[in-house]
Amino acid sequence: MSIYLKLIWAYLKIGLFGFGGGYAMLSLVQNEVVKNGWITNQMFTDIVAISQMTPGPIGINSATYIGYVSTGNVLGSIVATLVVVLPPYLLTLYASHYISRHSDSTIIKGAFMGLRPVVVGLIASAALLLMNKDNFGIAGSTENLISIALCVASFCTVYFTKIHPIFVIIMAGIAGFFLF
Repeated sequence: MSIYLKLIWAYLKIGLFGFGGGYAMLSLVQNEVVKNGWITNQMFTDIVAISQMTPGPIGINSATYIGYVSTGNVLGSIVATLVVVLPPYLLTLYASHYISRHSDSTIIKGAFMGLRPVVVGLIASAALLLMNKDNFGIAGSTENLISIALCVASFCTVYFTKIHPIFVIIMAGIAGFFLF
C-alpha cells in the first residue's frame, strides 16, 4: 500500500476519534505513527515538545511534521494536515447545527456528560505517555532527577502562580541548556 494511503488512513482515524483536542489525541497519534515505523518514540517525544512551542494546535503541527518525515516531501505534510483537519471540521459543522437545534435534549446533555470525563482521561493518558525514558532518562540517574525537578518546578510555577507559561517554557529551555 502506498505511503500516502497509509498516511491518509492513519490520520483519518486520528481526525475522527481525536476528541478533546491535541493532547487528548496524542496517544492515538503515537500509536499510529510509531506502529507504522514512520518515527521512533524519541522522535515522537521531540515532535510533541516542538509542537507545543510552535503556534497552532499540537495535533495539526505534529501531523504536518510527521507527514513530511514519513514521505520525505511537502506533499506528505499537506496530505496529513488536511486529513487530520477535515473530519473534525465536517463533524463540527454538522454537530453544531444539530446541537443548537436540540440543545435541550436529554440525549445531547447525557452524551456531553459522558464525553467530559473521557477527555480528561485522554489528556491524563497523554501526560503519562510523555513520562518515558526519552523525557526523564534512566531511573535513578542524575539526568532523571534533574528532569523530574524541572517537571515539578514547571508545574508548580504555572499552577500556583500567575507567571505566564511562555516564560516558564523559556526558563526551562535556558535551565536545560545549562544543566544538560
